[in-house]
Amino acid sequence: MKIESVESILLGNGLVVRVTTDDGTVGLGQTACWGYPAAVQSIVDVYKQYLIGQDPLRIEHHWNYLYRMAPFRGTAIMGAVAAVDIALYDIKGKHFEVPVWELMGGNVRNKIRLHVLSGGGTPEKNHAAAKAAVAEGFTAMKFDPVVAGYENKAQARLIQDAVDITAAAREAGGPDLDLIIEVHRKLTPPVALELADALRPFHVLFVEDPIQIDSISAQAHIAAKSAAPFGNGERFVSIWEFRELLEQGGPQYVRPDVALAGGLTHCKKIAAIAESYHCAVVTHNFLGPLITAASLHLDATIPNFVTQEYSLHDESEAHAVYKTSYRREGGYIAIPQAPGLGVELDEQLIEKTPFVLMRSPSPLREDGSVAYAV
Repeated sequence: MKIESVESILLGNGLVVRVTTDDGTVGLGQTACWGYPAAVQSIVDVYKQYLIGQDPLRIEHHWNYLYRMAPFRGTAIMGAVAAVDIALYDIKGKHFEVPVWELMGGNVRNKIRLHVLSGGGTPEKNHAAAKAAVAEGFTAMKFDPVVAGYENKAQARLIQDAVDITAAAREAGGPDLDLIIEVHRKLTPPVALELADALRPFHVLFVEDPIQIDSISAQAHIAAKSAAPFGNGERFVSIWEFRELLEQGGPQYVRPDVALAGGLTHCKKIAAIAESYHCAVVTHNFLGPLITAASLHLDATIPNFVTQEYSLHDESEAHAVYKTSYRREGGYIAIPQAPGLGVELDEQLIEKTPFVLMRSPSPLREDGSVAYAV
């Protein structure tokens, strides 16, 4: 079996890579480098020149070749490697007629716990969101209490608003709903530490990405200095970044995205590094069913997994182009049983699913300067 074609398709909110072999087996992958999908597409076009004619089953070899073929690194490159890696695992699972998790050491759990992306910008809205999450069967919920206009708020007001919004979720969800606090890299270290301390009475599962990702040391320092638990890593892309983060003292949870941090091959290694530091894995994804499926296979095989990020938007008509073999039941998804990833594209819907570039504009303060972007 040889790779016959490699296509990259701008589809919906992302870039999908489709690898086809000479016996007609099709593998799907996707990148989570959503800010610059055209850059990833260009890299995949370069990778295609190497991949065509290769044995698709030599996944570890191809991973190293693609990553080392030029002395550059970053999210676009690793996002491209990830998409190809996921597609090759899809092919290999179909070739051996087993789900991908069987190729990764077998399952250590039978179902995957989800935390729903939800919440609202006021205490009232967040109270309702937590109630809805519990009613839907979720045992964990993630929301951002540092809401619009944060860049112009006095520190005391910013923290008080975040406390009020979090308190509303705790009241509505009770002690059986884990709360994950997403901050989207908006704060400076001193404000982040004060916010984390202020939220401790609500027993949050962790505070995620409170500061910008530029410095690994600064992120580790924040996690080591605070008594509150922290989570980091959704924009990290390599085992070396995660190792440096953990060896410098933090955090308690890592957040690799399988479609950004080198695919299944690399994220399995990231999970193992985290395990050696008694650090848990909370996999990142909000882009849709294809990355959700890849994440489920990783989650099924790692002992230090806690919960998988999940958006109800996965279940909307916007993602109808993806035909999935798995189904959510309450706050869990049973591990997929179909060969490969368990996701196929509906060919009739590809052209009816236009690509829409996602953008996250940098907010400006009242004085005209750029605030920390999400």
